[in-house]
Amino acid sequence: MANTTYHRKGFGLKDQITAELTTEYHSELIAKIRANGNELKMGRLIIRLAEAFGFCWGVERAVSMAYETRQHFPNRQIYITNEIIHNPLVNENLQKKEVSFLPLNEDGSKDFRNIKPNDVVILPAFGASAEELKTLIDIGCEIVDTTCPWVSRVWNRVAKYEEAEFTAIIHGKYNHEETIATASRAKRYLILQNLAEAKWVCEYILKGGEPEAFKQLFSNASSAGFDPIADLIRVGVANQTTMLKTETEQIGKLFEQTMLSKYGPTQLDEHFISAGDTICDATQERQDAMQGLLSPDVNCLLVIGGFNSSNTGHLQEIAESKGVHSYHIDSAERIGPGNVIMHKVRECKDLQLTENWLPEGEITLGVTAGASTPDQVVAQVIEKTAQFANS
Repeated sequence: MANTTYHRKGFGLKDQITAELTTEYHSELIAKIRANGNELKMGRLIIRLAEAFGFCWGVERAVSMAYETRQHFPNRQIYITNEIIHNPLVNENLQKKEVSFLPLNEDGSKDFRNIKPNDVVILPAFGASAEELKTLIDIGCEIVDTTCPWVSRVWNRVAKYEEAEFTAIIHGKYNHEETIATASRAKRYLILQNLAEAKWVCEYILKGGEPEAFKQLFSNASSAGFDPIADLIRVGVANQTTMLKTETEQIGKLFEQTMLSKYGPTQLDEHFISAGDTICDATQERQDAMQGLLSPDVNCLLVIGGFNSSNTGHLQEIAESKGVHSYHIDSAERIGPGNVIMHKVRECKDLQLTENWLPEGEITLGVTAGASTPDQVVAQVIEKTAQFANS
């Protein structure tokens, strides 16, 4: 990027901030459990950790860059366009460092009016939309871009689709910051949240339907002026990097088979492009590790992470699909006093209170966490659970 006030790397201050990051986010208890084969007996509880959980490389990079930014610009006004990651503790710590979140207008859009050329603006790990980036460049402020390289990889894929005049079919959540940023890189796009929506669209491609019904169903999830007849002739599949890999693969194969059926094998390349594998490695590792926790001797399972964290929600979804008693919480505050837990239920807005969530007697408790969850938060949850279980 030509703008010399744009920073895509840290400021060489890693040594100065390492001690602070370690104090705020790492845990001796978690290190102890890992060193003990990911298992530890605590009274009547046997804690079993997933082989992979918590902070991923992209999240560590984003948080580190944000801390370096405050160190590098000690006297400058610093804004961030959104939560740096989906974890309340990390975002609260940044606010304590006087990193301000952009206010919102009445329509929910971000308010850039107070940003001045001398200010510093951090773009979060999920990235920022092309429109937001242009606004900041026009202001002339200092920009620190912590966008995860896996997200940027998807953007590059979508940009290639546009160059080849293909519509981007994005497997993701239309109101998620990452998907919003990805869609902004495409002239024509359609966002599908799940396999059921993909099947609906593929049925429309093969058999047709009412364009108005299509537009109404995807009014919040398609590009302006989307034409379901003209814009579904040539498609390429992309994804939000934190979705379920198996579902993204199913959606890709479904669209490939649909275009094969409609246009034949000799014309397939003119109508379909495969995205390849753009689910981030850390997301996949945590999903695979969740499968490893779902053994018969695990009595129940805790999934720890922000309630607006997509990758954490999908870990919970895997547990639910296997019928394991599991609870998605964001912090130790959701546990007790007594044998009660406040947890998020998928697709529900309000938290649910469950009593007697821990069975009696000696039990094995599986524990995992989303890619935005610090070890310290996981440790606090384990310690509080053990406290109540053994009291």
